[in-house]
Amino acid sequence: MSNAWNQTRRMKRLAVGPMTTPEYNEWWVRMINDNIPKPSQGNSQSIEEHLRVVPSELEIIRQDFERRNTELEKKIE
Repeated sequence: MSNAWNQTRRMKRLAVGPMTTPEYNEWWVRMINDNIPKPSQGNSQSIEEHLRVVPSELEIIRQDFERRNTELEKKIE
């Protein structure tokens, strides 16, 4: 996906390159760089926490089932 976007962007820049001004080129580079998220000082969330997978509803139900099963097995013993 990223490769396709980069290729499209390069083709677009190549097509309009001769018609653009240096100011437009500087603006374009700043716009692209501004869209890259930068870590903020206020949010000290680690990359692992940020990328942590949120369990699906089915996974939560499965975990709850296993926990209850374990509790019932302990009561039976």
